[in-house]
Amino acid sequence: MADDYKTLRLILGDQLNASHSWYASKNEDTLYVIAELYQETSYVKHHVQKVCAFFAAMQAFSHALMKAGHKVSYLTLDDTKGYTQLPELLNSLIEKHNVALFEYQLPDEYRLRSQLSEFRNKLNIDCNAYETEHFYLSDSDLGNYFKAGKKHRLEAFYRKMRTRFNVLMEGERPLGGEWNFDSKNRNKLKQKDLSEVPEPLVFANDVSEIKERLERHNVSTFGTYHEQLLWPINRVQARELVLAFCKTQLSKFGFFQDAMTCNADDMYTKKQWSLYHSRLSFALNSKIISPAYVVDTVIDYYYDHTDEVDIAQIEGFVRQIIGWREFVRGIYWVNMPEYGQLNTLGAERELPDWFWTGETKMNCQKHAIQQSLDYAYAHHIQRLMVTGNFCLIAGIDPRQVDDWYLGVYIDAIEWVEMPNTRGMSQFADGGIVGSKAYAASGNYINKMSDYCSSCHYDIKSVDGQNACPMNSMYWHFMTRHEAAFSKNPRNKMIYSSWNKKLPEQREKTLSRAITYLNSLADL
Repeated sequence: MADDYKTLRLILGDQLNASHSWYASKNEDTLYVIAELYQETSYVKHHVQKVCAFFAAMQAFSHALMKAGHKVSYLTLDDTKGYTQLPELLNSLIEKHNVALFEYQLPDEYRLRSQLSEFRNKLNIDCNAYETEHFYLSDSDLGNYFKAGKKHRLEAFYRKMRTRFNVLMEGERPLGGEWNFDSKNRNKLKQKDLSEVPEPLVFANDVSEIKERLERHNVSTFGTYHEQLLWPINRVQARELVLAFCKTQLSKFGFFQDAMTCNADDMYTKKQWSLYHSRLSFALNSKIISPAYVVDTVIDYYYDHTDEVDIAQIEGFVRQIIGWREFVRGIYWVNMPEYGQLNTLGAERELPDWFWTGETKMNCQKHAIQQSLDYAYAHHIQRLMVTGNFCLIAGIDPRQVDDWYLGVYIDAIEWVEMPNTRGMSQFADGGIVGSKAYAASGNYINKMSDYCSSCHYDIKSVDGQNACPMNSMYWHFMTRHEAAFSKNPRNKMIYSSWNKKLPEQREKTLSRAITYLNSLADL
């Protein structure tokens, strides 16, 4: 006979916050449930490392709660195989344990929040929903900063956040006299810099049993499987990764945060995928550690090491967390569910199959995609200006772009993925997130990386037979959206440059683009 519990509390896979007020006291009548669910492996096709990492972190969290004296039921796919949807499982558990009160933390994905809200409305027992107590801004705060359908800009929001939470401030002024030092953070890695790139801290978490479960339950995944998972799955590992970032990467983080390299020398291959990035996004987005903990720890390190870390490095890092991360969450929640249907540019082309294999002759795409397949990770410029830029100028259906990004990256949860892809990357939201479409020719990639030097295509050619596809496709994209884009002052010089070209030059460029656009699968 099953034990009776007065209260059943659900913990989702991205709610692994040990500091939540739920755990401040222990109650023998409260059962915590953490469950591996088929529905969470199948709403898109996921990278195998992503599924393994979430399940491993969920298991670790359940063990930590039990060690702290809480009553926990961890349900594997073996235990939940009879339940196609979460509400079915919850109804069964409520009946099994004679539960009188159901409680949950508000999910950070619209589909799950809607699912649980509908479930709550049908319950014949009491139910409470709680904040996750993770973000700087609570759910109730978001409406004070964001309005549905309105165009918002990061810089204004970021300054408000810095001021409100007194982060890197001197009274009412920003530390260092400037709010933003991004102009100092756009350096390309040169040959001499590569030998100084630090080895990334990785872990060796055995996920072989999880992989066996995935195979046993026919969970379809993709990407490279590592039996020893390199990502942090508990708070001790996550904090170790924060400290390692401070000690080995922070001093040059900003300088090289936009840089990319595919240097093939053996001494660099284990470093090139991480460079100076913290790789804390999975630990943050699963809530293993809090953004406040990360920001406070890194700032404390900066104040103790101002001789080695300058203001541009720390400001650039803090902006990603207290600025961008909170910003996209606000955009997501005030605009959903309509935001997930936006396709302002009318993009309809199919995502090429080589996004799933990395088998393309374009070296920039090949390297960024292969790295994503190998590690379930790419940094923000690879996502925005390499794969994202290609999808933008090629006119790929944003729904397919969303699904690929949501599936391939270990840190991808819809609240953070969708505004980054459908908004910032694909401009499908018409400018709610960004002031302009982040489109670029191959010249940008050549400026920030060494991808182009070993590419099949010629970066310097626009309309030749072997010309870099990004060049002509960029101009085709800008011309087909000229009616909308030419009104933006930031595009004035671009169209001026295009209109100065001879008519036959423009025709050859657009013709080359059409050739490429009609054969994306063969690039």
